[in-house]
Amino acid sequence: MALWGNNNNIDNVGEVTDFNYTTKVLTGTGTSFGETGSAQVGDVLKIGLRSAGVGATYYGDVVIVSIANTLSCTVAATEALIAQNIGDLASSGFAGTSFYATQQPKFALLDTQNDRYRNQGSLYESDSLVYGISTSGYGSGSYTSQYEVAHEGWVGVTTYVGGDGELRVKKEVLVAMSGITTGASSIPYPTSMGA
Repeated sequence: MALWGNNNNIDNVGEVTDFNYTTKVLTGTGTSFGETGSAQVGDVLKIGLRSAGVGATYYGDVVIVSIANTLSCTVAATEALIAQNIGDLASSGFAGTSFYATQQPKFALLDTQNDRYRNQGSLYESDSLVYGISTSGYGSGSYTSQYEVAHEGWVGVTTYVGGDGELRVKKEVLVAMSGITTGASSIPYPTSMGA
């Protein structure tokens, strides 16, 4: 299993219907685990929505270690998920949740201190996520220059409000590389309310 890949645009059709923290088995509906173009062993599943400010919740990330069939897979660990002591996804509010699949660096999942590179869906003023950036100088006129990145690769972006009340955007290159695939199945950067 590679430590990362270059695809941030893996088909993410379907939703999570159940997850057991003990067995680490994730079950979905409408999913196509293992099929060509869909999530494979070694891919990261980002569970939840990234629509900041509209009540969406982002539950965290897991790495697929085996696939039983198109509707079921087993993940490596649960440390990068929220509410891991509640029991299973259905009882903790995960049921019916969509997901994104990506080949982002797996080591970014291990850094969960202060919700770094994962967040429960708070407003953009306090958020953190790993993005696949495919174009240097990424940004557009509709966003301020503070969101612009001058490099391609896997980039951790954290936004927060500083002591002076101003929005801060911290960008950290995790893997500098070209050729990352982005598109409709990836989380856009910046999102509608920033990173």
